[in-house]
Amino acid sequence: MHTFGGKTLFLDRSDINTDEIIPAKYLTEISKAALQPYLLEDLNLEGFDPAKDIAGCRVIVTRANFGCGSSREHAPWALEVNGIHMVIAESFARIFRQNMFNCGMLAIDVPRQTIDRLFSEFAGPDTEIYADLETGELTVEKQGQQTRIAFSVSEFDRALVAAGGWVEYADARYGTGS
Repeated sequence: MHTFGGKTLFLDRSDINTDEIIPAKYLTEISKAALQPYLLEDLNLEGFDPAKDIAGCRVIVTRANFGCGSSREHAPWALEVNGIHMVIAESFARIFRQNMFNCGMLAIDVPRQTIDRLFSEFAGPDTEIYADLETGELTVEKQGQQTRIAFSVSEFDRALVAAGGWVEYADARYGTGS
């Protein structure tokens, strides 16, 4: 199972699509690791420099409809190979959200008011967010300030994440066929 927490990257925009997460020109790569240098390289967001801003981040907080566009699984893979295993947003594109869980990663949706509060009180390079999958609680920390936020995921998605993703879940539940 992945770890869920650490330094947080704030992307203050809605509708970040899968082409911006990982540009289509890299989809011919045959390994997840080959995607690593290109995460968010085409994201048009004032003040954002992927070469500097992504390093060391383990969590993304963003606005609505994250992962819209094409349904490619490469988008969660690009996050995964960069050590980002959790995205917190007001909402997600349906297929992207399920691809995150299928890869053993967390896609946590919280109300808009919670996202607004995270941006107004915690946005910046010193913020760390951790998820406790068992209690369904996020812990947000910045320079001595701390808050807790409840979240929920379905029992099935929680089982996928706990197993490490769909393949591991299926192997444990249905065997390898041998």
